[in-house]
Amino acid sequence: MHIHPPKIEYFDLDAKSNTDPKGYLRGVDEYQVTPHGLYMFRPVAGHPQLSAFESWLIPKHGVRVTRQSWHQGHERDYDFYVDVVEISAVGTVWKTIDLYLDLIVRTGRSVTVLDSDELLGAVQHNIITPERAQWALETTYRAVSGISAHGHDVVRWLAASGCPTTWR
Repeated sequence: MHIHPPKIEYFDLDAKSNTDPKGYLRGVDEYQVTPHGLYMFRPVAGHPQLSAFESWLIPKHGVRVTRQSWHQGHERDYDFYVDVVEISAVGTVWKTIDLYLDLIVRTGRSVTVLDSDELLGAVQHNIITPERAQWALETTYRAVSGISAHGHDVVRWLAASGCPTTWR
């Protein structure tokens, strides 16, 4: 396990750009702001396996829900990847701080929590406070419970909670 600070990402609506956690500036094809969150679609140029991804930032639930598009032959056995994130916005720039925990959603089948070891390591090394870790864990438990209660379907859970999403 590699101990690292939380990953920070920026979404600049006016510039139609996304700055990833490594500082790479990426062009965004589409942003859409709704009362419950921010939608983003962007292609992934030059990647051997991934062709595009689209995400919803949902502040109410503290999650970023992502659906990835894979090149033929590189598909994965999951439908959605959910990051537990703190979400803020100043003007037209949104920001996420990834608090380590992730969910893999196989629609209609399962939801799996990943990276608990990273969260605990960050607390042990004083990279994040126990209070932030508790928020991340509680956010994860609520998401797992909601997704599971809706047939292991993250889209149904979000819609039922007043956060409908649309996908390409």
